[in-house]
Amino acid sequence: MTNETDHLLIIGGSDAGISAGLKAKELQPDLEVTILLADDYPNLSICGLPYAVGREVADWHALAHRDLAELTSTGIKFQMSTVADRIDPAKHEVQAHSRTDGEHKVYQYTKLVVATGAQPKLLGITGVSLATTQQPASKVSVLHTMADYFALERDLDADKVQHVAVIGAGYIGIEMAEALRHRHMNVTIFQRGAEVLSTVDADLGQLLRQKLVANGVTVLTKTAVTAIEATATTATVIGADKQAYHFDLVLIVVGVQPNTKLLVQAGAETGIAGAIKVDEHMQTSLPDIWAAGDLVETKHRLLGTTYLPLGTTAHKQGRIAGYNLAGVTRTFKGSVGTQVLKAFDLIIARTGLLAKEAAQAGFVPLTTTVDVDDHKAYYPGAQKIKIRITGDRNTGQLLGAQLVGHFGSEVAKRNDVFAAAIFNKMKVAEVCDLDLSYSPPVGSPWDAVQLAAQDWEQQQRQLLK
Repeated sequence: MTNETDHLLIIGGSDAGISAGLKAKELQPDLEVTILLADDYPNLSICGLPYAVGREVADWHALAHRDLAELTSTGIKFQMSTVADRIDPAKHEVQAHSRTDGEHKVYQYTKLVVATGAQPKLLGITGVSLATTQQPASKVSVLHTMADYFALERDLDADKVQHVAVIGAGYIGIEMAEALRHRHMNVTIFQRGAEVLSTVDADLGQLLRQKLVANGVTVLTKTAVTAIEATATTATVIGADKQAYHFDLVLIVVGVQPNTKLLVQAGAETGIAGAIKVDEHMQTSLPDIWAAGDLVETKHRLLGTTYLPLGTTAHKQGRIAGYNLAGVTRTFKGSVGTQVLKAFDLIIARTGLLAKEAAQAGFVPLTTTVDVDDHKAYYPGAQKIKIRITGDRNTGQLLGAQLVGHFGSEVAKRNDVFAAAIFNKMKVAEVCDLDLSYSPPVGSPWDAVQLAAQDWEQQQRQLLK
């Protein structure tokens, strides 16, 4: 039974914070739960913002995983537009202020969850900071909050915006390039590295780049941006070679870093990439304080501890925090880094380790690649899926997979088969033992993932002869 004075306070109302609050409230209905939200938009899918920009999602309100009425019906209380300023672990209190009227408040807690997520990484680009991107007349934007989205929409609706630069060719950068092309804008992507989407092998990234170019996106690889010079009407991108490129608007999406200021100032222990250290129950080094989501280190099933901010991980970690603070012991089992991207009609996915990552982790990687049909070729509409498998040459353990295929070919779900196998430390050969669904319009008696596994097995046998 919950003590009448027990009060769960949560800082942050996105994936991890909401998941923690909902699970705790479900397990202890009489627990008082309050969430401090820095804006007025709880539980919105920030990952969905590119699709709102591209007008594939006609109304941004639809991005809400749950609307406010559904959330408050659980008994959770929300303090909107309330920014937490300081945590005092000794007093079990949080000092905060209202963004509406500036009023300062103190919130007492019995248990605290910090889910402040991550913040855009802008290091290395002179002439721009988070402060400048938030100025009303700025021609330099980021896309991390609803305020960023509203500001970007305002700028994009201006008649004079036709040429847009996207700095960064990761997942959000590529999704935004497609979204802006949907709005008939001229888009140029700047990428520091040799190929787009550096989280996959370069030759697979090349396939993605070709798809972008075929759809009217200008892609500049090996082009580091060192500075941005913005005026009231234009923005000039300066490359490392001092070449200048002129645009109506610049969007910076070069990655994120953990937003740990509150916990660091409170004395919490940090680790990789400056992220907050947590145990398997998502508890920090501070008493009665849990943390989850993009501000914490992540357990990886193959690598151990790392920093890998993903929305799916944030949901899971928040849920685990909710279990434990409610007195039900649960552990976070870890991630395998499963990711997927849609770019026009191309899907590219990965899970586990690339060959170079496997080698760095001490494995002996063997990598094979095959092109297989997504369903029986005699049924109309069959498309090829390129499947790359990495396994340990000596032990046969499945370590990673990368897939590229056509939208509609169930690429993501086939990637998920590999993800589940890696999570459970299966061997490549054991993928062929899985009882997978089959019908000629959607698959084959040996599914595409199993044909790829069989090819890997064959090449392993030849090497071990």
